Amino acid sequence: MQTTTENGNHEMPRARPQLFLAIGAVLLFAGCPKQNTEFEAGAHAEATQDYDTALVHYERALGSSPSNAQYKLRRDHVRFEAGQLHVEQGEKALDGGDLNLALAEFRRAQTIDPSSSAADQNVRRTLELLARSKVQQTPQPEAQVSEEAADSLTGPPQLKPMSREPVNLKMTNDSRVAFQTIAELAGISVIFDPDFVARRVSVDLPNVTLEQALDLVAAESKAFWKPMTSSVILVAPDNPQKRRDIDDEEVETIYLSNTDTPQDMTEIVTGLRQLLDLRRVQQVNARNAIVIRDTPDKLDIAEKIIHDIDQAKPEVLLEVSILQTSLDRLHDLGILPGQSATVSFTPRSALTPNSSSNSDCGTSSASSGCTQLTLDNLKNLSLSDYSVTLPGATVNAVLTDSTTRIIQDPEIRVTDGQKATLKIGDRVPVATGSFGTGTGATGVSPLVNTQFQYIDVGVNVDVTPRVHPDDEISLNLKVEVSSVTGTETIGGISQPIISQRTVEHDIRLKDGEVNVLGGLLQRTESNSVNGWPGLAQLPFFHYFFSDNKKEVQDDEVLIVLTPHIIRIPEITEENLRRMAVGSDTNTRVYREEENPVEPAASAAAAVPTPTAATGSSSSPSASALRFDPSTVTLKTGGTTTLALSVSDVHDLFSVPLLIQYNPAVVQIEDIRDGGFLSGGSQEIAIVQRLDNEKGQAIISATRQPNSAGVNGSGTLVGITIRAVAPGTSPIQILQVDARDSQQKPIRLTSSEGSVQVQ
Repeated sequence: MQTTTENGNHEMPRARPQLFLAIGAVLLFAGCPKQNTEFEAGAHAEATQDYDTALVHYERALGSSPSNAQYKLRRDHVRFEAGQLHVEQGEKALDGGDLNLALAEFRRAQTIDPSSSAADQNVRRTLELLARSKVQQTPQPEAQVSEEAADSLTGPPQLKPMSREPVNLKMTNDSRVAFQTIAELAGISVIFDPDFVARRVSVDLPNVTLEQALDLVAAESKAFWKPMTSSVILVAPDNPQKRRDIDDEEVETIYLSNTDTPQDMTEIVTGLRQLLDLRRVQQVNARNAIVIRDTPDKLDIAEKIIHDIDQAKPEVLLEVSILQTSLDRLHDLGILPGQSATVSFTPRSALTPNSSSNSDCGTSSASSGCTQLTLDNLKNLSLSDYSVTLPGATVNAVLTDSTTRIIQDPEIRVTDGQKATLKIGDRVPVATGSFGTGTGATGVSPLVNTQFQYIDVGVNVDVTPRVHPDDEISLNLKVEVSSVTGTETIGGISQPIISQRTVEHDIRLKDGEVNVLGGLLQRTESNSVNGWPGLAQLPFFHYFFSDNKKEVQDDEVLIVLTPHIIRIPEITEENLRRMAVGSDTNTRVYREEENPVEPAASAAAAVPTPTAATGSSSSPSASALRFDPSTVTLKTGGTTTLALSVSDVHDLFSVPLLIQYNPAVVQIEDIRDGGFLSGGSQEIAIVQRLDNEKGQAIISATRQPNSAGVNGSGTLVGITIRAVAPGTSPIQILQVDARDSQQKPIRLTSSEGSVQVQ
């Protein structure tokens, strides 16, 4: 639709441009990306360090736009921050002794960030602490290692004597006789190496185990023994050659889990060679394994050393925040008048000579305005014959204020002891030299090639961390912030001018400690005044006769470093435990000896409630154990002795038993012989293990080996009790394992005693 004006011109109606504007606005808004409100909410929550909420919003935003790389990056970053925050809160709860809260925080960190090694390690550590606390709160007798677990290990024969009763022996005789006597007491056989030379020894073995007795006699006779079968031992002279000939050797392959380079394995192998004097050890780099052939004791020691060393290396996350600010201000105000004037000679027409008079000036003179005056004309000269050209003035009123801010926040994850490098920026070529590639002829220049070296310009970070057991981190750090600020032509080649700010030092920080590495401030101020002398210094009027120019340049660089430990070494009490390894010439492992009392105690672990022991009886009627008196009243701090008596027993040889009481009310101080087992003629072996923290006492009373049992009734032991605090404590016999002289069980019933403290 068109309209025609009076001049005959056509014009569009006014509604048509408005329609086009509306359509353009719709297209413009349709082309603009719609901001995701979930992402904005996540960014706001992240800014307030509410990482859990931020993670929820980022997950929703990513669900609405799965291919958005920005959403993925922010989601992954916040996931790590949220997991690390819960790990730190769990560690605070752990330090405060709240194990349940700490476990909840660590498991929350596991759920948020399943890749968090620190969360996994802290969960395991907290569960161990909880298990220990429950064991301490619930009184339980010590468990005995089952024989099935020992039999599951393949290796040399293990000694299994018929009797594990303590050895009590005092004699002075031939060493062969001493070995044979000990073997007979335990129900095993002994053979001697042909090179063994017997010598006279004097032994006094009061209530020791079989292995201890054999070791003591071997030490006196300069010999060593080893099991040939489960019931036969060999005794041989102790010298290096004989040990190499007789000692059994094993081959074991030990796989390592946390070595990164062959050098790590070489360090472990070298340490094992020096510590254990290993002669046959081979490292297999392709399988991350070490193969060792040596005696079982040396292999056990090597296993412990490797287990202690082969820990996952700590890892550190470094947050490097760099803020670079550049501020330029220019203030130029004033009127700059001209500073030079031109005076010209312009004679009046009355003084102008005739044209004939100008013939002598020549063309060159005429062209330059040559004027010839007679001497008579000079008397008529005046100011009217001169002209002055005055310069103009420049008015300046300029105000410039520009700010440039560069913020960089990189993160580096580094393994302990390894160097990490971060480079953010450009590689700028810089000419380093030139050389000719051809021979020039007359009029021909030789070819010249210029050599260039590329320099990293931007943010360059080199760091090597070292994590300490006290959660502190030592950092060997170099941070460089550089930029191209201009160019300069050198030898016909434009070279960049690079400004550089570098911080290089060694520091030690705590986990999460913020450290400002460098606040580099550079300020340049310049003031210039250009105008007429004198007038340029007058107050206020100097703006009309001078130009005042003031320029300020501020450059500031702030570098902030924050380290976080995201993986820590799992150093347990077992890693720190000392281990006896024998002598310099005889490397061996000292295993925990079986105490003759422990079988009764371990059997008690299977009995959840205080009940009397049952078993096959060698007597027609059941015998009884009782406390005499059954009820005692004490004052706080007082002591008394309870008699543990037995009645109607037949052929009683040994009585191991477990007693339980309330340690907050009473404590047991001592166990004494009651005289019944000794029969008044021989000494008996009494072994006691008192645990006044758990409220348990393990007692064992045993007659001498190869002696008969006793019959009748009497007092087995006397128990000295001390009152600790007001209250009532029951005295219970949880388990008893009485035996006769043939090591057959004797059934004993028991009754309960009581102590009241006022």
